[in-house]
Amino acid sequence: MSAGTPAHPAPGPVVISAKHHHSWSEWLANLARAFFWIVLAGLLLHYSCGSARVVAARKQILDHLQQQRKSRVIAMIHGQDTVSVLGVPVASSISIEDSEAILRAIRLTPPDQPIDIILHTPGGLVLAAEQIAKALADHKGKVTVFVPHYAMSGGTLIALAADEIVMDPNAVLGPVDPQIGDMPAASIVKVTELKKPAQVSDQILVLADISAKARVQVTAFVTKLLLKHFPHDKAVALATTLTDGRFTHDYPITVETARGFELPISETMPMDIYDLMDLYPQTGIGRPSVLYVPFRRVPDVRTEPATPASPPSGPQRAPEQKR
Repeated sequence: MSAGTPAHPAPGPVVISAKHHHSWSEWLANLARAFFWIVLAGLLLHYSCGSARVVAARKQILDHLQQQRKSRVIAMIHGQDTVSVLGVPVASSISIEDSEAILRAIRLTPPDQPIDIILHTPGGLVLAAEQIAKALADHKGKVTVFVPHYAMSGGTLIALAADEIVMDPNAVLGPVDPQIGDMPAASIVKVTELKKPAQVSDQILVLADISAKARVQVTAFVTKLLLKHFPHDKAVALATTLTDGRFTHDYPITVETARGFELPISETMPMDIYDLMDLYPQTGIGRPSVLYVPFRRVPDVRTEPATPASPPSGPQRAPEQKR
């Protein structure tokens, strides 16, 4: 470099303008959002397809049972199904939606057609259970309830309406004493018997009044169901045993205990019901707890009365059927 030539300035640091920095960060944010929605859509599609396959398998088993037993088969199975991509299990119980679905299935069943109910439930709303039990008790055809694992509280109430209760050797039923909120009605009444009214809050007094009415109402309803199997005095005695709160609400009524109550108990559980239970619980969204398969319609084939025919003069053809 000659003495008169000016030196080149040293290169300074590279500076990204705020405009370019903002564009880059916005592009990354958009990419992250797009990736999130693609993954979410893929998960939802996976769960939806898996749930559809499981429901189809359940219906196939129910259809096979219907064809085999010549009955209307209804499953009310309450378990824990994963209903979100975060894997949060939600347990279900007998609800008004269940009673609406089962009443619809019963209404679509011919009066003399047998009905089979598969029950797996911790219980639920008394009103819904009583609606189902009354509809089954009024049905003219034979009603069979299958209990592969447990049918507690309202589930037992429904089972009492059946002509036959088929239980797995290890399955259990339960007492049907009413619950007010999360407290046994019998225990609420007991409090007012142990304490003077001045020592009890107004809220407990109100709950005690409701509890007393609930016990009378449920006992009367269970008595009506048991009249299907027992004379009046025996029906009242057993209804009182099951509803007066002498047992805890989760007390297991085993096959032996149920037979001691002289309920119509059997242990001939079809293997298809165990296969059905293997499909619960399953991951999926929107699994209905009540399923039934429509009967296969037999075509209405009518033939006209036979008329004398002249001997055929040409090749014979098969007679046609008119529908």
